[in-house]
Amino acid sequence: QGPISGVNKDIAVLQCHGDCDPLVPLMFGSLTVEKLKTMINPANVTFKTYSGMMHSSSVEEMMDVKQFIDKHLPPVD
Repeated sequence: QGPISGVNKDIAVLQCHGDCDPLVPLMFGSLTVEKLKTMINPANVTFKTYSGMMHSSSVEEMMDVKQFIDKHLPPVD
């Protein structure tokens, strides 16, 4: 499929990946982010890798997710 149209083409995306993931190799994460950049505004795509992280999460990753949410979503009253 071609690029996404309308409002969704400017959606912000955060993709996170551990560099030691044995289930989903980092190469697949890299390929996915490059495909995303062809579908939406590439300036809005952020790809973060985490050293030593396997197929799991880390405190550093959760802090990045929190910052991303705080930046892109309105506060909840």
